[in-house]
Amino acid sequence: MDQTLAQLLPDGDPLDAALQRHAESAFALIERLVREPSMLGNEAGAQAVLAAELADLGFAIDWLPFTDAIADDPIAGVPSIPAGGRRVLVARLAGIGGAGRSLLLNGHLDVVPSGGDAAWRNPPFEPVREDGWLYGRGAGDMKAGLAMAVLAIRALLATRGRPAADLTFVGVIEEECTGNGTLASVRAGVLADAVVLPEPTGLDVLLDGIGVLWIDVELEGPPGHALQTPESATLLDGAWTVIRAVRALAAEFDAGEPEPRHHANVGVVRAGDWPSTQPGAGRLGIRIGFPATLTPDAAETRVRAAIAAAAVGDPWLTAHPPRVRLSGFRAEGYALPAESALTGALSAAHADAHGAPPALVGTTGTTDARFYLNQAGVPALCYGPRVEGMHGVDERVELASVVAGARTLTRFMAAWLNGAAA
Repeated sequence: MDQTLAQLLPDGDPLDAALQRHAESAFALIERLVREPSMLGNEAGAQAVLAAELADLGFAIDWLPFTDAIADDPIAGVPSIPAGGRRVLVARLAGIGGAGRSLLLNGHLDVVPSGGDAAWRNPPFEPVREDGWLYGRGAGDMKAGLAMAVLAIRALLATRGRPAADLTFVGVIEEECTGNGTLASVRAGVLADAVVLPEPTGLDVLLDGIGVLWIDVELEGPPGHALQTPESATLLDGAWTVIRAVRALAAEFDAGEPEPRHHANVGVVRAGDWPSTQPGAGRLGIRIGFPATLTPDAAETRVRAAIAAAAVGDPWLTAHPPRVRLSGFRAEGYALPAESALTGALSAAHADAHGAPPALVGTTGTTDARFYLNQAGVPALCYGPRVEGMHGVDERVELASVVAGARTLTRFMAAWLNGAAA
């Protein structure tokens, strides 16, 4: 236990003493999870690591089939790959009965690609600790949050015993591209009185998110020699027109907002195969945020209309109309009221642990909390550790914040699950 963590965990409180005893096991769990390169379609190894940890805590382990049928759900995102026999982890700890309220913890095991191993200070799937931080792809988003939750449960069981109400832990897939893993569990009735997602929030309480849409724009026309008339338009000129159009639409969505929330990000650009040839085919992969007042269908209509209108004034796009298709997220906006019982209980636990209430914040992205709020009517929020470099190189989590978050979560669970003050 380093000095920072020793200062974080004052003497005398049994919960904090238990957290101190088990903090190293939580850090080791993050490392084991990071070593599993759980990118899309390869999540099983990380799920097995988490399942073993929960089984050791006394959870009954179950596996929910994840099938291609989920794509037919009107709320589903558009899959990038077939379901392929993958599963959703559902672990349950039955309560002993009493006045408590049930709780579900939800976390995703999937991570985004590393972005090129050579850019990292260390190989992305080889965790490294340095100066109180743990580096590795997925360390922050969100394997440290999973370990934080496990640490909190260990401390709770060690000091308070089995809770009165049921505790469920769901380890999902496809959070980073569709959300269909959580949606499948919701449709299967895996629910509780409240849901906490230990996403990385910097120990703030995250209550809302915007809508998010993924689209592919496919461009195709005859390739040609680079010696064609210099003024002639090319596929890439058309691509820039599309990019300007979606950025302008994002600015329209932001009109009236106190600060920009609805970013348009061009994450994939593919075109051409030879420097002296004008490209004949290309694709843009675009993520655009939209206001919670719009449905995904309405947002899609706005995006298609914006691209079509821009194409009218572009010579290359006029001759070669772009094809627009959905390619992932079709995420609705969502919000949990600040005055909800769940918000109040988690905030009170944070204040008890840290001496002041947490900040209540929103995100310019989305989380799987949306399904619990919008489809199941179950209160849900995010609360987790402090991280840097998510989706970038040298992603890392501050280890002290894992323990700090567990201090809050343990106190919250003690009160929520047992129907009494922490």
